[in-house]
Amino acid sequence: MDLLLNVHSNLEPPKPDGSTYLMKGNYHFYHYGCDGFQDVGWGCGYRTLQSICSWIIEKNGLDKKVPNIPTIQQTLVEIKDKPERFFGSREWIGTLEAIYVIDTLFDVSCKVVHISKKDSIAKHSDMLKEYYETHGGLIMMGGDMDAASKGIAGIHISADQDVYLLVVDPHFVGKIKTKEELYTKNYVKWQKVDEFVDSSFYNICLPVLKSKDAL
Repeated sequence: MDLLLNVHSNLEPPKPDGSTYLMKGNYHFYHYGCDGFQDVGWGCGYRTLQSICSWIIEKNGLDKKVPNIPTIQQTLVEIKDKPERFFGSREWIGTLEAIYVIDTLFDVSCKVVHISKKDSIAKHSDMLKEYYETHGGLIMMGGDMDAASKGIAGIHISADQDVYLLVVDPHFVGKIKTKEELYTKNYVKWQKVDEFVDSSFYNICLPVLKSKDAL
């Protein structure tokens, strides 16, 4: 399986002014069907979780493999989060399930941030900035009206206080030749926080490695 590494790394900041805060370390970009398993239409949460797992494995120097979708489902059944019928199903997962899997398989805790429908993502920009400076992980983000899971690899705060998030979208289908292809097709992009669905709440999962491994 030949997956691209750090697909956001060649993307320029959305504005020349201001400050950019990016994740640290390496991850592989998991997306729909990338390992031959057909999950188009329901697997985005699993794929974002797999990208995060690849970052944890690399960052902590673990001799482990990134869990495939059946392993993720089996893990959630074994810890009693899901019923037996969940294994082999096409049921999607969100940030909370990702947190359980990361904790169970890698003994890594995650901070959870809930952004309500009445709240603004921009209000959390200082927290996200501090997270990238301190922990530098790949974040998972999903909501209700905007149920599409996505990775967040950085934040940009412009001089006039516009806030952008660096979206790593796992909904790509097919064989990727270059990172630039993902930029052209808007699967990896800087997205202004005002452009996220304002009628949706969002949950954000921020993996926190032990301090000696964080940087």
